[in-house]
Amino acid sequence: MNRNFENIYHEHKEMVYNLCLNYLQNKEAAEETTQDVFVKIYKKIDSFQENAQLKTWIYRIAINASLDYIKGKKRWAKIISIFPDKESHRMIELPSFDHPGVILEQKEALFNIFNQINQLSDNQKSAILLSKVEGRSLKEIGEILEVSPKAVESLLHRAKIKLKEKLNID
Repeated sequence: MNRNFENIYHEHKEMVYNLCLNYLQNKEAAEETTQDVFVKIYKKIDSFQENAQLKTWIYRIAINASLDYIKGKKRWAKIISIFPDKESHRMIELPSFDHPGVILEQKEALFNIFNQINQLSDNQKSAILLSKVEGRSLKEIGEILEVSPKAVESLLHRAKIKLKEKLNID
């Protein structure tokens, strides 16, 4: 099993990291979450059902780990917001957008777009990121999110409408 896990890690580490980075927009958070994903994979590899596609299973784990990370940050923000200390508030601010390969002039626009994507429902956010950033098909997205391709179409449509409204795009 160890050898098998090593192969899985080397084959999928970049995909998992990039997916986490798209969700979290912070290199350190993406690295930490990627580690968590592979710890989960290592612990659960024996429970993986061969009738599912390995890549789909890994996507699901990575998405859930990323969403859990975001929810954890929001929980801490609520807890710390009880205290009026300004230093505490500074510690819990959402991380600045830190995505490699983005030109400085584009950072602000990209930050705004990802900020709006982050406000979508978890399923809409996942559908948009998997479709537009990861380039996955409706069928693949449906398998990852465990919904029909038609439901994915609907999620994408609603997400695009919301993003157009929030970004004031005609």
